[in-house]
Amino acid sequence: MPHYEGDLRAPEGARFAIIASRWNPRITEQLVAGARAAFVAHGVAEDAVDVIRVPGAWEIPATAARLAAARSHVAIVALGCVIRGDTRHYEQVADGCSDGLMRVALDHALPVVNGVLAVDHYEHAEARAGGNHGNKGEEAALVAIEMANLLEKLP
Repeated sequence: MPHYEGDLRAPEGARFAIIASRWNPRITEQLVAGARAAFVAHGVAEDAVDVIRVPGAWEIPATAARLAAARSHVAIVALGCVIRGDTRHYEQVADGCSDGLMRVALDHALPVVNGVLAVDHYEHAEARAGGNHGNKGEEAALVAIEMANLLEKLP
């Protein structure tokens, strides 16, 4: 029985996309910096990573769908930050974004990595954007590299 597993070597000539929300910029800038650093640290040229800025997390899936349809990237990393408030808006945005990203990934058979933080408090986001819980942007970039590598190996 064959065994398939990805590793952290980006496919030759691969382009990656980062779609980042401008909402909660102190958090999202740290996530983007972490993702970019991880790509470069694993051999992806800086000019092979496109960064696309959108207003908020709600706009990320439509942008991901457009990029996925163009087939010019081997993986997409979605980065943003949704913080719980006093209304249901948090659930609508966080769940809608997550569901939309999964739909894009499945519809286009393309890795779409969900690095959109959905947290209760701003301090939770800080902890995940370079704080004591690491940098989820970096983690998302590593997942993108590994999945691009794996999908290249699959029959």
